[in-house]
Amino acid sequence: MKEKNLQERYQRQVILKGFGEAAQNSLAQAKVLVIGAGGLGCPVLQYLTAAGIGCIGIVDDDVVSLSNLHRQVLYDMNDIDKPKVSIAAAKLRLMNPDTELVEYKIHLDKNNCLDIIRAYDIIIDCTDNFASRYMINDACVLKGKLLVHAAVSRFEGQVAVFNMGPEGKQKSGNYRDLFPEQPGQEEVMNCAEAGVLGVLPGIIGSIQACEAIKLITGIGEPLINKLLTYNAIDNRTFIYSYPGNRQAAAKMPATEKDFREMIYEEVCANDHRFVIDVEKFDTMLVQKNARFIDVREPHELPMVTEFENIRIPLREIKEKINELAEDNIIFFCQSGVRSLQAATIAAEHFGDNSRFFSLQGGIVSWKKWHEKQLI
Repeated sequence: MKEKNLQERYQRQVILKGFGEAAQNSLAQAKVLVIGAGGLGCPVLQYLTAAGIGCIGIVDDDVVSLSNLHRQVLYDMNDIDKPKVSIAAAKLRLMNPDTELVEYKIHLDKNNCLDIIRAYDIIIDCTDNFASRYMINDACVLKGKLLVHAAVSRFEGQVAVFNMGPEGKQKSGNYRDLFPEQPGQEEVMNCAEAGVLGVLPGIIGSIQACEAIKLITGIGEPLINKLLTYNAIDNRTFIYSYPGNRQAAAKMPATEKDFREMIYEEVCANDHRFVIDVEKFDTMLVQKNARFIDVREPHELPMVTEFENIRIPLREIKEKINELAEDNIIFFCQSGVRSLQAATIAAEHFGDNSRFFSLQGGIVSWKKWHEKQLI
């Protein structure tokens, strides 16, 4: 792009007092990795591309689905079933051809994480599960990378900056300082289970992008050793300070070898005694040798009309536990979290691990799989 067009493109932020051409040049030289191209990743990618970041890596192995569109505004109806990374990169190149976009259509794991992040200055975590958050945090600490964290659920979101500090000196806090204990999947619902207001990831993701720009350019006060929380219902915003945590530091992998030997997914993983996949679930439907119980709330969609089932919300399982005697029971919910909890409760009550099951991935996964079988 011609120099004149460059000046015009960024003129509104270059003229800011305390910003100027030096800050814009810093953005042009920066390399930022965005992990997750979903609700948080969309606004992060859009605003960083528009701001003039020199190189942005995008990591995601998912495809666009209809349920994404209420909050992932980078995509549209024509993008359904297409890879998010490819669609996002194509649209961002149209937004700003001067930003280099590197596509990683892969699932980030402990075997590839360190190699991918080493090429970038700042890592932005836009994932939606605890296993990934702890893994990304540990990788950033090992490689000395700045990390911008965010999370959203229902009507609330949070943002923090981790691992800030001069090279070779004590870094600021990291994710484990703030959240020392990694929860199990059954303890905290994700967006598929709890829901999320569509506009919320846009607000929180925009704050993430702003924190990254502040870190790159040196302007303002980033959220270092602080956690910002925002509630969309009443617009209340709080900023909390948190201390270092020696106990958390002891749980960190000390070397790259230790990192690759860490167990992340399994710490948050389901109890596989009860889990069945969509094919096994479908087989049991055909055999008609079990009762199927939907543990979602009455208002939750999609409706299940393909097979006979009853709905007992998870919160009522204990009081209706005697209704589960004798039969084989298959619990299902939106994504497999609550159904696993229901199976665990029932098995513990009856002292029987052999006849209670949980549908892995939830009813949404089964419906997608079932539709493909009908084609």
